[in-house]
This record gives sequence, C-alpha cells and structure tokens, in this order.
Amino acid sequence: MRLRPILWAIILVAGFIYLTSVADWGLPRFLQPAGKSAPIWSGPDVARTAGLSNDEVNNIEVYKTANQATVNITSVVYREGWFFQLYPEKGTGSGFLIDNQGRILTNNHVISGQAPQIQVTLADKSQYKARILATDRANDLALIKIEPRKPLPFLRLGDSDHLQVGQKVLAIGNPFGLSGTLTTGIISSLGRTLADESGSELAEMIQTDAAINPGNSGGPLLDNQGSVIGINTAIYGPGGNIGIGFAMPVNRAKVMLEEFQARGRFQRPTLGIQAVPVSGDLADALELPAEGGLLIQRVEPGSAADRAGLRDARRIVIVGNYRLGVGGDLIMEIDGQPVDDSRVFQRIMNRKRIGDTVELLIYRGGRTMTVRVKLDEAAQTL
Repeated sequence: MRLRPILWAIILVAGFIYLTSVADWGLPRFLQPAGKSAPIWSGPDVARTAGLSNDEVNNIEVYKTANQATVNITSVVYREGWFFQLYPEKGTGSGFLIDNQGRILTNNHVISGQAPQIQVTLADKSQYKARILATDRANDLALIKIEPRKPLPFLRLGDSDHLQVGQKVLAIGNPFGLSGTLTTGIISSLGRTLADESGSELAEMIQTDAAINPGNSGGPLLDNQGSVIGINTAIYGPGGNIGIGFAMPVNRAKVMLEEFQARGRFQRPTLGIQAVPVSGDLADALELPAEGGLLIQRVEPGSAADRAGLRDARRIVIVGNYRLGVGGDLIMEIDGQPVDDSRVFQRIMNRKRIGDTVELLIYRGGRTMTVRVKLDEAAQTL
C-alpha cells in the first residue's frame, strides 16, 4: 500500500516527459525549437510573442536579424560653387553587410560623386570610414568596404529570378535619417523599367508597395525567410512614399559580386558598337527586313565587335527626319531574342559577364547570318 503513491508519481513524471518531448511538433514553424523541421529562426521567446499572429512573429524575427546587418551610409561630396569655391554636400542612404568582414552592398547613387567621403554607421552606432571596391552604374549598384574591429552579422542573398506578384516583402533602411525603420508590403509587379537621375534606364525592376522613402536607397528588400531579394532603389512621386517603390533584383548584384570576387574589380562587358533602332516604315525605306533591329553606325576599333568582323555604316542618308548611316550590319537577334530597340539589347547585356560569348543574328547584303562575339571590357558601350 505504501508503494502506490510512489508508483503513481513515477507514472506522472514519465508521462510529462513524454508529452513535452513530442508536443512541439504541433507548434507553428516559427515557434518550433531549434533542430525540429529545419526552422528558419532559432525560435522567438514564446512568452513575448503570445497573442501575436504568425505573420507578426515573422516580421519581428526577420527584423531582429536583418536590422543588425543594415547600415546607414553618409557621403560627403565636394562640389564647385560660386567663384570656384568647393563646398561639402551631404547625402544619406542605406546599405547592408554581405559578409562578416565588412563588405556592404548599396546603390551607386548613394555613394557617387566627386571624391566622396563615405561614413558607415552600424546598428550598434559604431562608425567606420568606407572605401569603394566596385560600382555598376548601369544597375545603380555599388560594393563598399569597412574595416571592422570584429566579425559582423550579415545577410544572405536570395534568388530574384523566381519572385511572384503578391509575395510578401519587408524593407529596412534609414528613411529621412530614421535608422532601423521596417516597412512591409507585397511585390506589386515585376519587370518594371524606369529612368534614373542621369536618364539611363533601369530595367526589370521589382515594384513594391512597402513604404520606401528618401534614405531607404541601398537598403535590403527581404522575403519572409530574411533573404535579400532586392536593393531598394527608387520611389515614384515627388519625394515621399505613395505606395510605389522599386528595387533592383539581387541577382543583378550577384553578377558584380562574382566578377569582383574572380577578378578583383568589376567592368561591364560591351560589344563596342554604336547603333540605332530601325523597324517598320523606316526599315522598309532603307530596304531592310520589316521586323527591324539595331542598325550599326560605328564599330569601335579593336573592340569585340571589330574582332568578330561586324561592319559599320558606309555612307550617310536622310530619310524623313532621320539622318542615318547605312551599309552596316543590322542586328536582328541576340541569343535568339529579337532586339528591335536598344532597351532590349541593354537588358540582355546587363546579364552578361566579360568573356561571355553572344550569338548575333545579323542582316548583311540581302541575307541573314549568325556571328558569335566574345565580349570584352572596352570602354565604349551601346
């Protein structure tokens, strides 16, 4: 009789241990302890997240991780004023660490200018001077570096080639100097094209309704896993958020990063030509195929196009309001894609690396032919 209470106690303890060992399998993914079903995070404090939705918990966990790797960038550019005097002009933006040794990805326009002085402020308020490692002006991207006193937290780069409209995104940055600001939204559209401050086109941009304001430029656009899928770049409107923001897809930045890793520098490849788009009635007037293409006006001596034997204009004609060089090759396709305007051509070239080979379908002397061109780093671009 005396053993019965002890026996019941043993049974109760054993049952409690068993239940606690299996109960967490039924918890939501973000609340599972580390080691169960490969959770994204190590697990939030259950007491502090009680009563919050799964989406709110996700926002909190992404922010806690990503904010530590998001930085504030201040650049001072000396410009010439009246009477040839130089004066400092300060700009601010954002960026994010991509490794623990202090490499930071941001927008080129955040750090561009004549002899800029770049200061980076980390989430812990420590400050460092930064130097420029590489820039990709065509995609408004820049890679800079600080020399940290200890290893730093950093963000992992995701994949921007398989995004979907409606997908949740989170943006972190320093809008109007308010550091560590989080906004959320969705991908509103993909493949947008807009002009940057210099008038050059930024193609295949991600459009989002996550609030992006001045100062957010260069900061990360994240998916719900905390991976970077874009670099916040521009807003639509007179300077404040109206629900239309744009981010450069992160896979465009990977081209620059991989090239820099392999060569210690980055230069965008080029064919080394100058060309104009012709199609429809204009192509017909020039006795070219109606589907048109890019009519080469000039081939740069010694360029990739020159080595491949591409031909430029032989004479000048005036057709309506157009003054064109004719007699050169008409580029109709590149890698199987029709190129009836320079934007399509540039969009394709933006994905190429120095040393890549492109296949051109050209029209010359009444017939079409295929020409393969190995791209180089000549200074001239289309």
